[in-house]
Amino acid sequence: MNWWVKWSVCLAISQLGSLATQAQAQQVAQVTKQSAPRQAQPFPTKPTTADETTREARINNWTIGLAGGLLEGSFVRYAADLAKVLDDGDNLRVLPIVSYGAVGNVTDLVYLKGVDLAITYADVLDNFRTVDKIPNIDQRVQYVIPLFQGEVHIYARPEIKTLQDLSGKKVNFNTVGSAANYTGRIVFDRLGIAVERLFMNNALALEGMEKGEIAALIHVVAKPNDLFKQLKPSPGFHFLPVDFTDVFKDYYVPAELSSADYPLIVAKGEPVQTISVPAVLAVYNWRPDSDRYRRCLRFVEYLFERFDQLRSPPYQPGWKETNLAGSIPGWKRFAAAQTLLDKAAERAKSPRPGIDPQFARGQVTKAAPGNVAEQERLFQQFLEWSKQQKH
Repeated sequence: MNWWVKWSVCLAISQLGSLATQAQAQQVAQVTKQSAPRQAQPFPTKPTTADETTREARINNWTIGLAGGLLEGSFVRYAADLAKVLDDGDNLRVLPIVSYGAVGNVTDLVYLKGVDLAITYADVLDNFRTVDKIPNIDQRVQYVIPLFQGEVHIYARPEIKTLQDLSGKKVNFNTVGSAANYTGRIVFDRLGIAVERLFMNNALALEGMEKGEIAALIHVVAKPNDLFKQLKPSPGFHFLPVDFTDVFKDYYVPAELSSADYPLIVAKGEPVQTISVPAVLAVYNWRPDSDRYRRCLRFVEYLFERFDQLRSPPYQPGWKETNLAGSIPGWKRFAAAQTLLDKAAERAKSPRPGIDPQFARGQVTKAAPGNVAEQERLFQQFLEWSKQQKH
């Protein structure tokens, strides 16, 4: 067999092999095509019918977004309380949002679509004036009412006795955007204590403290907080005191952490002194002729009308200490809220007509005929109500 024949045979074999390979590839592709799921197709643009259009409008018409905070923080619980108490179906629906926390909530209030209100701390607005330098921030973000006090918790390992002992050491400031991140920075900066700052979730930082990798963590929340209340502390782990001095007199007030708050961490009769900062229910100051302002106005009206419900269980105990008329230094109150407060003050000045107790006796007798105990209960309830109306 000469070279030309050999070459022809080799070429034929090669072509056959190539054809076989192509056939196999096509067969595999066909099987793959048959077995692979169909590519997801987008649904038609919603809504698709006139009825759905009406329903969509009804659901969205009075829905409002409230930026809460981290799941382990205080903000989101107060946001959930507001959502429950103010809920009125299609007339008002509040959506509490899990978010980054105090600083992140104001950012969301300014920039995130669907957020009209937020819970934050009173000292946070300074960050947007001096650091982020958002134009007209005082006009764009205002407050409705002050809320609870958020205590500064600084939890440290046994070898750390004072804040000064943390100099040069690793301290966790919770996640970026949280109150610990911002207020914690203020505390250390004003006291002139330089630390290596870490930014991770405090639940993870606790593990780092156990391993000796982190010296302390900062948590700014209303006491008692579950992060510490449910904690089984290692021996010697404790809260560090933060003394109230003139450097904190702008937004902060003296506070303490006691054994009643954290019985497994604080010894009875040995409270730990610290500082606290007031929380704020903030609102975006929409134009009065806008749809978003209309929703915020209704939210405020419902809040003032139903506020007393928040003072009873099962809602957060801090509501009992909330003063609707309280002011926040450095903040401007939302005009709609101020109007309602002014009207309430005028009503309080107006003399109230008295109700004859004998007439009341007659009414409770009609309400519970033959039931003396129920009549007395209703009459005492009336007397208590009368006392409240005089204040």
